[in-house]
Amino acid sequence: MLIDYKDVELRHGEQIVLRNVNLEVNEGEFIYLLGKVGSGKSTLLKSLYAEVPVYSGSAHIFDYDLRKIKRRQTPYLRRKIGIVFQDFQLLTDRSVEQNLLFVLRSTGWKDKKAIEAQIKHVLDLVGMSNKGYKMPHQLSGGEQQRIVIARALLNSPQLVLADEPTGNLDSQTGHEVMELLHAISQAGTAVLLATHHTQWTEIFKGKKLLFEEGMIKQA
Repeated sequence: MLIDYKDVELRHGEQIVLRNVNLEVNEGEFIYLLGKVGSGKSTLLKSLYAEVPVYSGSAHIFDYDLRKIKRRQTPYLRRKIGIVFQDFQLLTDRSVEQNLLFVLRSTGWKDKKAIEAQIKHVLDLVGMSNKGYKMPHQLSGGEQQRIVIARALLNSPQLVLADEPTGNLDSQTGHEVMELLHAISQAGTAVLLATHHTQWTEIFKGKKLLFEEGMIKQA
């Protein structure tokens, strides 16, 4: 099991955002987090990489206890997780390859040949093998999101968290990005995907969790 939450409570300051959260996630699962804006989907995702602390309950991810995790351990936890943001967050002053190189160097990669091979590998995976030299502004929104997914896969994570990954994309491009994320889960990497576009759940099968009134229910 990758994630095991039992009776977890998450807060922003004094405000309870989610309570009585029970969540189990296994390898290769594709799980939708559904609910209105502000229902706690992003808060749950942030708790998984220790950006939002777990207030109470039992919360384990991989070999880490999120109630006891030390600050020095957090970078090691985050290396096991790929994160896909809605707003891309690519470095605009450098090329696609340089964006990916920056992440690998900052997560401890040193071998030049291994770095080059891994960059080629992830660009191939997302169908962007011929775009490495481009600057982000030279890419369409869909192409930028593919690069963001490539970046999320750099450290061969066991888990990918996608927060509204199609929110800024047209429906055709969104479909392509969803197809890619679904394929990633079928290859064995668990994917948690927060979205308010419920039409995706009809096209790409997965477990559905509904965020409502501070609780998470099976949809």
